[in-house]
Amino acid sequence: MKKALILRALALAAMMSPCGGEDIVADHVGTYGTNVYQTYGASGQFTFEFDGDELFYVDLRKKETVWRLPEFNNITMFEIQSALRNIVMSKRNLDILMKNSNFTPATNDIPEVAVFPKSSVALGIPNTLICQVDNIFPPVINITWFYNGQFVAEGVAETTFYPKSDHSFLKFSYLTFLPASEDFYDCRVEHWGLEEPLVKHWEPKIPTPTSELTETVVCALGLPMGLMGIVAGTVLILRVRCSGAASRRRRAMSHGLKDGKERKVFISVFTAASGAQDHQPHATWCFR
Repeated sequence: MKKALILRALALAAMMSPCGGEDIVADHVGTYGTNVYQTYGASGQFTFEFDGDELFYVDLRKKETVWRLPEFNNITMFEIQSALRNIVMSKRNLDILMKNSNFTPATNDIPEVAVFPKSSVALGIPNTLICQVDNIFPPVINITWFYNGQFVAEGVAETTFYPKSDHSFLKFSYLTFLPASEDFYDCRVEHWGLEEPLVKHWEPKIPTPTSELTETVVCALGLPMGLMGIVAGTVLILRVRCSGAASRRRRAMSHGLKDGKERKVFISVFTAASGAQDHQPHATWCFR
């Protein structure tokens, strides 16, 4: 059977922001009492959410409240009979809508699947694989895990269907595992929107550790390369220093020749002027 009729009723949406005539921008959104009931399997769902995170849901079969985090149960409590009454009302409303719509089935959406680890993967360190299934409608789906091609039943957990603003649903499946270099995992998703089951493959990508032999070879090659670099640097420094010293000597010799010519001209002119008949001291400066 690939048809399902579904009714989603929003009992209350509380938005913590001032009300006004303009568009409302909510700082926080609490969705209290999201009811989902569908004809397939005569199943339903009742959840409380805050800012898109689930606070709790009501297990209709066990007739108990399941908190997303156990600590929430110490803060507040919820009367389960209220959820059961809402589900009964949703079922009645669904029956009416089915008759008025001439039993027109809803369109099956194609789910989107992604698999990723909860934290960075390290060999031998326990971790959790997450299979995220998005764009689910109707909320009837089967998610299974495979380890090295073998079906896995232990260490698996699932969330309820998280309702989205476009009336589709989001669901997560978790698998605890111990990373090993040769292992691989698959998340298999079955849904009416798929012609065949969708399988997402995942395997750990862990850098191969460097062997002791490789480290020894790298060190052995690095030592002579370092020595060659030191020798080349020393030769280069000596060349620069020698070149600078030679340049300074050439400049000094050039300046010395110029200074000698100036002194000769000065002395010659001064002596000639001193030998004049009027015996008046006379000097002429000349610079070249």
